[in-house]
Amino acid sequence: MTAAKAGNFAIWLVIMLLSVGVGGYALYFVATGFAEMPLQNPMFEPYGLQVHIAASGVAMLVGAFQFFKPLRAKAPVLHRWIGRIYVAACVVGGVAGGIIALSSTAGPIAGWGFLSLALLWVPFTLLALAAAMRRDFVAHERWMIRSFALTFGAVTLRIYLPIAIIQNQGAFPVEAYQAIAWLAWVPNLIVAELFIATLRKPRRPKVAPGASVA
Repeated sequence: MTAAKAGNFAIWLVIMLLSVGVGGYALYFVATGFAEMPLQNPMFEPYGLQVHIAASGVAMLVGAFQFFKPLRAKAPVLHRWIGRIYVAACVVGGVAGGIIALSSTAGPIAGWGFLSLALLWVPFTLLALAAAMRRDFVAHERWMIRSFALTFGAVTLRIYLPIAIIQNQGAFPVEAYQAIAWLAWVPNLIVAELFIATLRKPRRPKVAPGASVA
């Protein structure tokens, strides 16, 4: 394994561990009946937020495994089923999140941040599914990278939030949370686009000399 491949694997492993950890943390609340859930949202209380957390937790738990190449190569059927679970979880979690977004207790700035996330998350995921169904695996990979970058916003949010709480002396930082509602996913998507730009483009089919191109 080259140094570049080893580095990429290390990055993927960290992303996977963080995703599984945050996804498992979300599903812990589901398993305990949301008895210890610190968040609140008045829209469709309690089901709106609970559906969003449960579905997003599943998406976090399985999403990173979609990029595990040995799984795709050696167990393509399992890869497809994990993908179906991921797509369903993203759609349900994104729709639920979008519905409750503007009712965020942190105000409209945070609400629009979360709504914008949902308005990109669901279509990007469905575009990844559509590309796979038409067997355009190059486009599928790129849309999946974008989708998972948005899914990973659940991780980056939980990295920023404790830091903001500590800086606010333990109190919930409403103003910081308004910024985090955007910072949790916008930089992720920028990084995803930069990474996609480095991917090798598919080779064009060679055309014999004198042959016409349809």
